[in-house]
Amino acid sequence: MDTDNHSLRYSRHLALPDFGAAGQEKLAHARVLIVGLGGLGSPAALYLAAAGIGTLVLNDFDRVDLSNLQRQILYANADIGTAKTMAAAGTLNALNPDCRLELLDRRLDATELQAAIKNVNVVLDGSDNFGTRFAVNAACVGARKPLISGAAIRYQGQLTVFDARNSSSPCYACLYPESGEALENCRSNGILAPLAGVIGSLMAVEAIKLITGIGQPLMGRLWRLDAVTSESSISQLQRDPACPVCGVHS
Repeated sequence: MDTDNHSLRYSRHLALPDFGAAGQEKLAHARVLIVGLGGLGSPAALYLAAAGIGTLVLNDFDRVDLSNLQRQILYANADIGTAKTMAAAGTLNALNPDCRLELLDRRLDATELQAAIKNVNVVLDGSDNFGTRFAVNAACVGARKPLISGAAIRYQGQLTVFDARNSSSPCYACLYPESGEALENCRSNGILAPLAGVIGSLMAVEAIKLITGIGQPLMGRLWRLDAVTSESSISQLQRDPACPVCGVHS
């Protein structure tokens, strides 16, 4: 992209106090992994690509289904039956061809996940099962990479940031024991479509804050939203010294 087009494309970022050209340059050199290209990963990917992230690493092993289109805004009718990573790449390339894309169209084993996370700045987890969430969390703790975790079901959404670079930060396993109940899913419980967009968009906001150093990320805090009442709350999270992943004896 030539200088004039670059300045015009990102002019609203360049006009932001404490952001400017330095913040945009940090985004351009950043690598972000998005695990799960569903209701949360879709808006996160769109906004990160539009914002000027240098490289997005996209991981999903599913194909586009008609029922996805109610909330997964990366896709259109014509994408039904296509691998989500491929369909997402088409949409994101059309939005911002300067954003480099790396596609991981498979379920990653522990070794592959560790390798993928080692080479990025930030990880966004929008997956819909505990197995993936625990695996992503463990890999982020091991690689000391920040993890943005979002969830949305029915009319409730939540968001937090775990940052293994900070000794006081909890991790996902501090909140949820691996022996806990199965993660609820949209298929059986339903979800209000725009709620996924709200949480996914805020995941992108947290990623940009972490990359640029602007603002205060949600580390150690869990933000919850009730879309029915429009009420939100923030809870303080504590690191569990006995956590099997990040605890003192892990």
